[in-house]
Amino acid sequence: MAISAVGVVVPAFNEEALLPRCLDALAQAMALLEIPNLAVVVLDDCQDGSAATVAGRRGFETVEVRARNVGLARAAGFQAILGWARGTPAEEVWLASTDADSTVPEDWLSVQLEYAGQGFEAVLGTVQVIDWSERSPAVAREFADRYQAQDEHHHVHGANMGMTAAAYQGAGGVPPLALSEDHSLAQRLAGRHLCRTGRIPVTTSSRVVSRAVGGFAGYLDSLPAAQDHSTAAPVRRRPGSRTRSPE
Repeated sequence: MAISAVGVVVPAFNEEALLPRCLDALAQAMALLEIPNLAVVVLDDCQDGSAATVAGRRGFETVEVRARNVGLARAAGFQAILGWARGTPAEEVWLASTDADSTVPEDWLSVQLEYAGQGFEAVLGTVQVIDWSERSPAVAREFADRYQAQDEHHHVHGANMGMTAAAYQGAGGVPPLALSEDHSLAQRLAGRHLCRTGRIPVTTSSRVVSRAVGGFAGYLDSLPAAQDHSTAAPVRRRPGSRTRSPE
């Protein structure tokens, strides 16, 4: 079946600094679609200006949760989209996911729908870092050496994935995990017609003030080059930071 509606989920925890760029890029990607679309920003216990950043944007809605749990937040966003698309067959609804510290390419959704048209039920994309100013050159080099930025990669990123609502529901949705919720969902999608693509890399942050123990920042922290304190800045975590899956 052809896709006839698209929804995007963006979990956010105190992201007023980076969220505007995320939403601007997402709006450009959504503008290329000729079918109904909606982005839901899930404000997870936000105590900053994240809500104001979303307010008034056409095609964007917010859902508020107080979980500090990215699995619950992402699930709440998808639930809102499924309610919005009620009445549309699940095979015709495309659910996509990105993160508030990330910016999607303009053709991000168009390419996903291209794959859906080829019969793929889920798409897993890659990420890239353009601004390494918060990290040492050694960390940037090591990331580039280790990362698979091509098709058939092995990575899973909540910042770059999409699937039909039928596949999502068949997988049981996003598990309520504070760590590795995206990896767990990808495992639940095993057996589906799944595409791993390097065509639509999402640009993400290299920040050292981590929102998530075990998230992408945590992965960068774990690289051997980051352990050299003579070349890498120390990591500062915010009190109460939620956890996320390692990328």
